[in-house]
Amino acid sequence: MTKVKKDNKNKLPKAYNPNWLYLLFFAFIVLVFYINPVVKTKEISWLEFEQDMLSQNDVEKIVVVNKETAEIYIKKERLLLKKYEGVAKDTILSATSPQYYLKLGSIEGFENKLEKAQDNFAPQEKVEIIYENRTNWIETFSWILPFLLILFFWIIILRRMKPGSLGSSMFNFGKSTAKIANIDTKSKVTFNDVAGLKEAKIEIMEILDFLKNPKEYTRLGAKIPTGVLLVGPPGTGKTLLARAVAGEAQVPFFSLSGSEFVEMFVGVGASRVRDLFKQAKEKAPSIIFIDEIDAVGRSRDKANNFQSNDERENTLNQLLAELDGFGTNTGVIVLAATNRADILDKALLRAGRFDRHIYLELPTREERVEIFQVHLKPLKLEKSVDVNLLASLTPGFSGADIANICNEAALIAARKKKESVGQDDFNQARDRIVGGLERKSKIISPKEKNIVAHHEAGHAVASWYLKNVDSLVKVSIIPRGKSLGAAWYLPEERQIITKSQFLDQICAALGGRAAEDIIFNEISSGALDDLEKVTKQAYNMVAYFGLDEEVGPISFYDSTGEYGRLLSKPYSESMGKLIDTEVLNLITTQYQRAKNILTKHKDELEELAQLLLKNEVANKEDLEQILGKRKATELLQSED
Repeated sequence: MTKVKKDNKNKLPKAYNPNWLYLLFFAFIVLVFYINPVVKTKEISWLEFEQDMLSQNDVEKIVVVNKETAEIYIKKERLLLKKYEGVAKDTILSATSPQYYLKLGSIEGFENKLEKAQDNFAPQEKVEIIYENRTNWIETFSWILPFLLILFFWIIILRRMKPGSLGSSMFNFGKSTAKIANIDTKSKVTFNDVAGLKEAKIEIMEILDFLKNPKEYTRLGAKIPTGVLLVGPPGTGKTLLARAVAGEAQVPFFSLSGSEFVEMFVGVGASRVRDLFKQAKEKAPSIIFIDEIDAVGRSRDKANNFQSNDERENTLNQLLAELDGFGTNTGVIVLAATNRADILDKALLRAGRFDRHIYLELPTREERVEIFQVHLKPLKLEKSVDVNLLASLTPGFSGADIANICNEAALIAARKKKESVGQDDFNQARDRIVGGLERKSKIISPKEKNIVAHHEAGHAVASWYLKNVDSLVKVSIIPRGKSLGAAWYLPEERQIITKSQFLDQICAALGGRAAEDIIFNEISSGALDDLEKVTKQAYNMVAYFGLDEEVGPISFYDSTGEYGRLLSKPYSESMGKLIDTEVLNLITTQYQRAKNILTKHKDELEELAQLLLKNEVANKEDLEQILGKRKATELLQSED
């Protein structure tokens, strides 16, 4: 077996660690201010100097420093005397350093006193006086030190704010924070990992093909699209599709979030936009991906902006100029994603900036099958798992929701110590995600449990005999999340809803309250959620969809968001009263309809409620045993 020699050339150099410089800096401060100097000089008074030193002819010379301090040097032979014994030991550099010093009030007074004290001295015995001007570096450093400390801590803050070298963190506020993915460091996600979204993938792949083979398009005079906007509800795969583009593209890919343009400093956002497009143009052809572009591309309407000079608006203006301004922007495609396209600025959405708008909707049943197949690959499954059934049980689920169900099912199976994930685990995962966590430990009084059982049985019986209500799967009175019970339906995928379907749904939702009224001659607060949904549906029918005969084919729906900024409603008071009246009549009529159905099938209602009190759950087989087979062609219509 041959040994592979390690290539030291490919090793990255060790990162420079400046911590030892910080330690050295603080050590210097400690040495200067807290450690006593090696040379010790003792301060004395004039009287002590005159009587003990000057009169005894012990002084060799006097050095006056900056006309403030007099340094006194003792003769070498006199230092051997007993009175100088302590000074001689403490002073290591006694030959070159003064032994004492004297503070001077004024230089003239000191000279006069010194002259009077030496009146009786012989000329050769008088002490020599030397005048010197010195710079005290310690005092100078003491007032510079606070500024150095402020600069020092400011540099540390800047390093914390942005990783990188010391110099780059100080001056790179306006630099782009985009992460670049080159060919060598591209994303591992490809279009094979993106299930569904066939039309969106075709649009994106065409743009990638343009970047790879531009001559096939430019020979006919076509121009490369400037921008592509991905719009759709949360979890539909906008960011995943962008990752696939990064993995498939053979060009540099810049990715960042819209919030990274907005900073606490004025002008930073616009500067980062300029730097981002500058880098992209240098590496053209390239792709820029801006996730959640609504953070910076919000509409500049004055009604939404109370600031005269908003940093977000400046950033947006710079982004508009870079996308399609006076300068050329060839070879750079901007890919953006948002779930709030309604609040984006109109100038950002026009052709020439974002030429293509790709709408990603919630997946259909066939697309959910593909998404399940992708997320089920890493799981150990039982043979009983039916992917088609899972797709049927999850209408309205996004790709992220399906991924969550698969992961939750695996966690439930692992909690049960199972070797593989079964169909029942997926059903429990769906129930947990939709309804919340089961709370069997929640204490409910027998009276309340009886009310809940009849309430849920009312929903089940009313919906069973209504033609346009979704198929009922099971009924449960086990507390789950915030609810005390639930009726589980298998919704059909509809693109439009007719008036009769609306009415049947409202009637079924009022079945729980109607059952309480019939059985107990009293109603409770348990129907709050049902009443909220029913009221919204009724107002939608009357005010938005034009399904009411009295109000007529009029819609006050606001797709542009302009009504929301008005203080008044877009209709008169008389129209508002008419809408309220029709909504109330619609709800009361369907409530009476639900009571008629439950009164006719009161025995079945009681039987189902008792089954729920006994087992807490009634499956579809139990419902068919009590209520019979549900046939859409033979449903009762006489209760209308």
